[in-house]
Amino acid sequence: MISHTSLGDSMQHIAIKVHGHVATLMIDRPDRSNALDSQLLADLRQGLSDLHQEKKVRAMILTSSGDHFCAGVDLELFQNIACLPQHEQPPRWFDYWRQLAELCEELLRFPKPIVAAVDGAAIGAGFAIGLACDLIVASRRATFAVPAVHRGLVGGITAALLAFRSSTSLASQLALTGLVRDANEIYQTGILCEPPVAPDQIWVTANQWAGRCAVGAPPAIAATKRMINETIGEALLSQLASASADAASLCHHDTAIEGVAAFMEKRDPDWDRFPTAEA
Repeated sequence: MISHTSLGDSMQHIAIKVHGHVATLMIDRPDRSNALDSQLLADLRQGLSDLHQEKKVRAMILTSSGDHFCAGVDLELFQNIACLPQHEQPPRWFDYWRQLAELCEELLRFPKPIVAAVDGAAIGAGFAIGLACDLIVASRRATFAVPAVHRGLVGGITAALLAFRSSTSLASQLALTGLVRDANEIYQTGILCEPPVAPDQIWVTANQWAGRCAVGAPPAIAATKRMINETIGEALLSQLASASADAASLCHHDTAIEGVAAFMEKRDPDWDRFPTAEA
């Protein structure tokens, strides 16, 4: 099995282990369904930085503890920001979405292959960080969704990554409807490496794919990844920055406040209270 290292010890919500040439970075905030608050975003970026320096590591697995891969943005954090004085809110919104976009960019630019091992729900921004990895494997209980519109928010970062990894058609289907798709349906889109596996086989399967990537010469692997994510995907990085700005701009809107509050209160949002207008 995997052996422990001291990597990640100073971080609150992640754990890092190394086995051979493959590192496993585990999101470890199960009490909040691994939702992405500012601390977790910072921890993930620090973990990537640490693993970047580890010459022994040639590939990485991104996975999580608990029943969810990642529940996306932390809506409790959003609700707390909405309670601040109005003039204090915009910089907090922009800072959060900037952190998320920069994490996705760092995953894309990371010179070593990353395999996302998705077990449970990958929701919104949680789906985005999976898509920012190079390969995805999923368990049979995995689900995928981009429900931002149901919260009065914009899932632009996830949509941009979906369009890059698959198609704008799939991005439209998921981002405009918020529908939940199971792992078998997502496999049919070509996003997953192989058909969904049993939950107790998810790390083993991810490790097999990471091991296949680790066989190649590291400079050639890094150059190939750069060619795919930065040359072929040249427009993607600017799209992520634009999407984060759009998402932050809408957060102060009354419909976003209602959508987040409705989710926290476990009720349907009342969109009829708000006039119809262009965003």
